[in-house]
Amino acid sequence: RSYSVTGVQTCALPICSAIIIRTHGIEKEKRKLLEEKSVSVIDATCPYVTKPQQICEDMSLEGYQVIIYGDIDHPEVRGVKSYAGDRASVVLSLEEIKNIKLSPKVALVSQTTKKISGFLEVVAYLVENCSEVRVFNTICNATSQNQDAARELASEADLMIVIGGKNSSNTKQLLTICEELTRAYLVEDESELMPSWFEGVKLCGVSAGASTPDWIIQKIVNKIKNI
Repeated sequence: RSYSVTGVQTCALPICSAIIIRTHGIEKEKRKLLEEKSVSVIDATCPYVTKPQQICEDMSLEGYQVIIYGDIDHPEVRGVKSYAGDRASVVLSLEEIKNIKLSPKVALVSQTTKKISGFLEVVAYLVENCSEVRVFNTICNATSQNQDAARELASEADLMIVIGGKNSSNTKQLLTICEELTRAYLVEDESELMPSWFEGVKLCGVSAGASTPDWIIQKIVNKIKNI
């Protein structure tokens, strides 16, 4: 049987053989609760996610106001924020940070899948408005490289097909990057491809989110070739 970690306080954990913590991680208090239960915990949290968790905890203990650049509703960000206690704010844009009362000492981390350009805007604003700023670039290298590759391909393509979950922050970032340069669509499987998209297209580029399985990508590529 499987259980949502969000309901960990009420589920019958003792009958579970194991609970898996997914890549995005979970909140600190929920992890602590799991550790107190007589259940095996398989921690699949990505190392790129545990890094900002630890930074937030350390910086908060040292008296810094923690700023997290990311989506407040994303499970990764909720988990990271929990390690900073009450001294954390989440912002998704330069405009949002302008509405926050800043302390003299600020530490900044990022959701792992965010674009570096937006992160740097927040960095610049903090440097101008705070006497001490600790900046930790916690954007995943693989994500940055994938975004750069998508940007380069989109600049040449007549059409971009982005493959991945429609609720994935990683995939939505890729779509946004591609749409800045050419026509682009986000699909989860080959059934969503529309032949009309490809009319007059000479070069179609394909990009995919970090966790998209290769077999899904191949099925979509094969259907594009058939079209």
